[in-house]
Amino acid sequence: MALVPSIFGGRRSNIFDPFSLDIWDPFEGFPFSRTLANFPSGTDRETAVFTNARVDWRETPEAHIVQADLPGLKKEEVKVEVEDGRILKISGERSREQEEKSDTWHRVERSSGKFIRSFRMPENAKTEEIKASMENGVLTVTVPKVEEKKPEVKAINISG
Repeated sequence: MALVPSIFGGRRSNIFDPFSLDIWDPFEGFPFSRTLANFPSGTDRETAVFTNARVDWRETPEAHIVQADLPGLKKEEVKVEVEDGRILKISGERSREQEEKSDTWHRVERSSGKFIRSFRMPENAKTEEIKASMENGVLTVTVPKVEEKKPEVKAINISG
């Protein structure tokens, strides 16, 4: 039973739990609250919560490989797009679990909501040949690279 559920966010916060990660925002609901909370303009609070989807980007001699940890998501809930020819966008949405009125929640740490990550691919990326796969909650996007032309070397005979 929460002592002050209307002020501290109901089931999500417990003022007596020092390990609770939920932070009460005193400016929530005010028109200027997004600027104070450092949220980018044009995003809502739920998008900003899950934008920290962990991503690794490595470059091999053949391709750029981007891997994103998206645990609990199905491939149908994730979109991979190329915008303006060189911007790789990974987006999707993790839906919130159904809440039953009879349930008592002790902790809510898993995030839900929309997410989006964008990466500007370098000039050597073949964005028209991107491939993506998802296995065990890890999205792997492979962007092949343009083959570097090796300079043609021609041997010249020396006379004399």
